Amino acid sequence: MIRIIIYVLFLLLPLFAQDNNAEDAPAPIDPVIESLREEIKTLRETGLSLKKESEVFRNEVNLLWVCIAAFLVFFMQAGFALVEAGFTRAKNAVNILMKNLSDFTIGSICFWLIGFSLMFGPQLLEGIGIGKISFLETSLLLEEGKPSPAKFGFFLFQLVFAATATTIVSGAMAERTKFTAYLMYSFLMTAFIYPIFGSFVWSNLFDVNNSGFLAKLGFIDFAGSTVVHSIGGWAGLAGTMVLKPRLGRYQPGGVVIPILGHNMTIAAMGVFILWLGWFGFNPGSTGLINGGSFAIIAITTNMSAAAGAISAMALSWALFKKPDIGITLNGGLAGLVAITACCNNVGITSAVIIGIISGLLVVGGVLLLDKLGIDDPVGAVSVHGLNGAWGTIAVGLFADANFGAGPNGLFFGGGFSLLGVQLVGVGLAFLWSFSISYLVFFVMEKTIGLRVSEDEEIVGLDLLEHGNEAYPDYKS
Repeated sequence: MIRIIIYVLFLLLPLFAQDNNAEDAPAPIDPVIESLREEIKTLRETGLSLKKESEVFRNEVNLLWVCIAAFLVFFMQAGFALVEAGFTRAKNAVNILMKNLSDFTIGSICFWLIGFSLMFGPQLLEGIGIGKISFLETSLLLEEGKPSPAKFGFFLFQLVFAATATTIVSGAMAERTKFTAYLMYSFLMTAFIYPIFGSFVWSNLFDVNNSGFLAKLGFIDFAGSTVVHSIGGWAGLAGTMVLKPRLGRYQPGGVVIPILGHNMTIAAMGVFILWLGWFGFNPGSTGLINGGSFAIIAITTNMSAAAGAISAMALSWALFKKPDIGITLNGGLAGLVAITACCNNVGITSAVIIGIISGLLVVGGVLLLDKLGIDDPVGAVSVHGLNGAWGTIAVGLFADANFGAGPNGLFFGGGFSLLGVQLVGVGLAFLWSFSISYLVFFVMEKTIGLRVSEDEEIVGLDLLEHGNEAYPDYKS
């Protein structure tokens, strides 16, 4: 009996030993389960890494798009140079080219030193606009003490916009402006006049908490019909009014003597370059490629330009019995200017309507200025000033929430509130740019002189201002 009890205890001993060991060490895990756990852990780590890499890649692609768009807008300087040179006389072609080149070179330095911080820096009066002046490489373009590629890209895009606003003025004041006086104005435009108004509308693009007062009111100007084009156009109006008309342009009895441009070939080439550049100007203002809205904006931009050219051609044909090349080219530009404010808020039909009206307005504007004795050699005031205002007002009429964030315009059930805000912004832009520019030009005229002498105007600015000729064997 005792032997049987001992034998049973001997058999049960391993079980007691297993229970005691269980308290000291975990039970063995199935190798398959352990392998699955390791794979899940690896997948999680890989997924987080891929997500982070995807975000970095997306940001870098967005930055690349902004830079490519900026390159296209820079190329618009060539377009402006060709349009203005073609629309003026051969004896002033070098002067036009020098002004366009100087607009960008001087504008680059001045916008870096002063203009960018005025437009986008921390505001002197919070909620109003006008930033504090600061040197960029030690403040606005840094992030955590290091240069920020995204901020540098934004700066580049805004710099080429500033140069565009300045270049508009050179065409309106062509063929009779002193080069030194124009350089001074180019500095003032890029450093102060354009950035200060821009801060009222766009200062929150750099910092969402840094809105100017027009932005707070709900003013919409997506890519700059008013901020860029009207500011430049109204400054050009002030300049040409202070300068007075070119010699022989207006005769007693209301007779207008045409002064034809010397080369419509390069003028047309300039318009095509500008048209191409506008695909950076408007679609590039998205700042990113996410969602692909830039494709819709490219179409509305193109359709407005096409409609503007057709309507301007048709009206010139009806009035003058011939389809005028200069007016048709300006009609296309007018359509581009007008759609710039609302290119991300309208559909194709609205874009075409906006373009048609812009083409009619550019013809009417040219005729009105001639009636008033205001000599604008290239039609810059009508194209940029008048149609910049029209395009901005059109936001209040045609804005469609289906095509972009924001309220609907009047024709899409939005009421008059947005239209009222747009009118306020357009009016303030005129008062600011025209008034300050007129004052600057008037002071220049009374001090250093704004207009060249009659002899210099007759001979041409190329020889006496620059000692050179665009066409040495060409008789203008």
